[in-house]
Amino acid sequence: AVVSTQSTGFQTFQHYFKRINLSPMAANGQWCLIESDPGVFSELIKGFGCTGLQVEELWSLDESAFNELKPVYGLIFLFKWKNDSEQEQQGKVLHGDTDIFFAKQVINNACATQAIISVLLNIESTDIGLGDNLTQFREFTSSFDPALKGMSLTNADRLREVHNSFARQNMFEFDSKAAEQDDDVYHFVAFVPFKGRVYELDGLKPGPIDHGPFTDDWLSIVRPLLQARVSRHAATEITFNLMAVVRDKLVELQRQLATAESEALAADIRGRMRMEEEKRAKYRIENIRRKHNYIPLIMEMLKILSEKGMLLPLTMKAKEKLASKVPATKKASS
Repeated sequence: AVVSTQSTGFQTFQHYFKRINLSPMAANGQWCLIESDPGVFSELIKGFGCTGLQVEELWSLDESAFNELKPVYGLIFLFKWKNDSEQEQQGKVLHGDTDIFFAKQVINNACATQAIISVLLNIESTDIGLGDNLTQFREFTSSFDPALKGMSLTNADRLREVHNSFARQNMFEFDSKAAEQDDDVYHFVAFVPFKGRVYELDGLKPGPIDHGPFTDDWLSIVRPLLQARVSRHAATEITFNLMAVVRDKLVELQRQLATAESEALAADIRGRMRMEEEKRAKYRIENIRRKHNYIPLIMEMLKILSEKGMLLPLTMKAKEKLASKVPATKKASS
């Protein structure tokens, strides 16, 4: 029904699906939950075909923490989502046509990729390479409304494939259910500078949120917003995560090394390059472990324990240990 509201027509929509490997039916593919981690998001960016970027985690909202990462092209903020009626609105929600790329979230669990795509497609720097997939996607959806942009994003096979490469392996398929009032639901949103203004891009909102103009440093606008948001829920909630989309550090260090004016400076740069390479090697190992299917190993271990007559005793021992912890937990909370 959403497609029929566009003048492009369903045939054009199908043609685009074929041209950049999209599936015309959203129901054909699901999106998994993924971890809020700079290594994961950096690999997502690489998988989408972008070059010249990486993701860094921020542990503080102090100005110095942001200064160390500049230039910052966008921020991705993870927080515990609550009903709109429980949240105080910051900024002004824009309706209608806007120059900034904004897509509605039309499927569960896609908010992580939606947040990173919202940053990537609004970067104004010419030093960043979007790659063919995202460049074609942005051009094709440029005239779409937010709902149809969200549908197009959800149906992009390549984007979903990269996202779902971090899916956890399960022995059983469970029926998904809608989140209830007491469930913990987490959500990603993006903050970006665009044409001299700061925007918050939340796929659950009807449009981009305008937080006003900035002069030299857009982060000076965002930092107080985030601080206020975190402080408002600090008494009851501590689960927040903030990541920054920044320039590829290794590429930048290589540029600095090429123009180093002294051997001491060059040695310092090479040291920082080694640290960056070690960090990326650690990320690669962690991502391999995230993606690896451990189920065959687990099943084989359970089989061996059962054959040796050890599985039932170990199971009973684990149950007893768990039962002994429950009363102590209740007593501590009373």
